[in-house]
Amino acid sequence: MPTDTPAEEAPQRRSRGRPRKTADERDDGNRRQALLRAAAHLFRRKGFAATSTRDIAAAVGMRSGSPFYHFENKEALLAAVMEEGMQRALQHQRERMDAAVAAAPDALSARECLRVLVRGHFHNLLGPESDHIPVMLYEWRWLAPQQKQVVSELMAEYEAVWVPVLQALRREGALKGDTALARLLIFGALNWTAQWYDAEGSASLDDLTEAALQLFVKDLE
Repeated sequence: MPTDTPAEEAPQRRSRGRPRKTADERDDGNRRQALLRAAAHLFRRKGFAATSTRDIAAAVGMRSGSPFYHFENKEALLAAVMEEGMQRALQHQRERMDAAVAAAPDALSARECLRVLVRGHFHNLLGPESDHIPVMLYEWRWLAPQQKQVVSELMAEYEAVWVPVLQALRREGALKGDTALARLLIFGALNWTAQWYDAEGSASLDDLTEAALQLFVKDLE
């Protein structure tokens, strides 16, 4: 029925989910990532003790005090580099395993699972933008106990995927000895490649993977 009363304005719709980030907030995220990349690169090349926050700021075109807007101190930046590296390593590990399982016509054998894990580990350790993990391996002593705890939990999650694979290989007779010790020795050998591997040399990451499998796992007749 017509009325002389003005129609009420329709209520505005509320956007679902989180509000969009402003340009400044997005830029903050970009600057933080730039700092993490630069810090990882310098910590790996020069070492944590020999790298100053001034060095890191200069590498990304910031003023010397700007990193402290994002990180409380250099130690916090180091911890963030390690956490970032482990988070990326976990994501890459999951993606590679999911892709391998999806592509396999039948269930993956334990040896094939180990191949996927080893190749993924070499990517995390030696692939593009892979400075974060070597920094974690060789600058660990500079972390505070609470920071070590956080990184240790991420490392445990990463290594837990390897345990059932190694146990399956041992049941098959393809891996000898205690699986816990085998895991430590395998990681020790793989991680040491960060000290000597040359990406411009003749060996690819696939070559390293096959060599590692031949070294650690017995061929079954």
